[in-house]
Amino acid sequence: MADAPRTVLISGCSSGIGLELAVQLAHDPRRRYQVVATMRDLGKKGTLEAAAGEALGQTLTVAQLDVCSDESVAQCLSCIQGGEVDVLVNNAGVGLVGPLEGLSLAAMQNVFDTNFFGAVRLVKAVLPGMKRRRQGHIVVISSVMGLQGVVFNEVYAASKFAMEGFFESLAVQLLQFNIFISLVEPGPVATEFEGKLLEQVSTAEFPGTDPETLSYFRDLYLPASRELFRSVGQSPQDVAKVIVKLISSARPPLRRQTNTRYTPLTALRAMDPSGSLYVKTSHCLLFRWPRLLNLGLRCLACSCFRTPVWPR
Repeated sequence: MADAPRTVLISGCSSGIGLELAVQLAHDPRRRYQVVATMRDLGKKGTLEAAAGEALGQTLTVAQLDVCSDESVAQCLSCIQGGEVDVLVNNAGVGLVGPLEGLSLAAMQNVFDTNFFGAVRLVKAVLPGMKRRRQGHIVVISSVMGLQGVVFNEVYAASKFAMEGFFESLAVQLLQFNIFISLVEPGPVATEFEGKLLEQVSTAEFPGTDPETLSYFRDLYLPASRELFRSVGQSPQDVAKVIVKLISSARPPLRRQTNTRYTPLTALRAMDPSGSLYVKTSHCLLFRWPRLLNLGLRCLACSCFRTPVWPR
């Protein structure tokens, strides 16, 4: 007798990684998953429904979910048969880039409300059922910026650092209940959202920012960032494939899947735990040797590094 399909709740499915993951799981040839693909604005569900095809209404349902709202989370869970979630994928997130002086506190708080507290809110909602059944899997879409800070991404990186610390701490307790956590740490993911974000910030004013800092951001950081996406950007499809493998495989208590192209950066931290070597190297590459930085990015994009993130 075949096992009943596992219910997978995914946040942030209107585009990008969430959309691709929902579709790949829904099209599983063994029909092992019942996917609840959620998004804040159901007006954007058209692309997902088109990609789901015949799976729509069979192994995939679309639901409204705002991770920043307790009421929305409760309403979403009430629509799931039995109200039980076997696999939770915390994917919803927002970005924020630019000189710190030109960013409002409201914008910073929005990043944490979505990226960090949104994930915490969902975990709090599904955890009682997982503990009661003594089984569950929580997948967290983090970032390499949760391991290494990146210039002009201070707030976004901080939100990902917070997620890493929270879920690593939580994993210790949850092992007692046979609940497992996977942290997925991709690098830049080439999506329409990221492209629009870079385009918007390239013309933003950032009031309160001094001309020198603004010049560094526009003339050094933005060109390097575009080259980074062009050279080593991953597709949402590739990242989704990694997550599918994580969900379908045997699960250790805590598993990190990090983009291997960033091994040189993490190696700097391992060589000097104080962080000074990483900061000095990053500073020199961006502010003194930008041509060397571009060359390094092209080297990372070569065939020697064609496995960006894959379960080990």
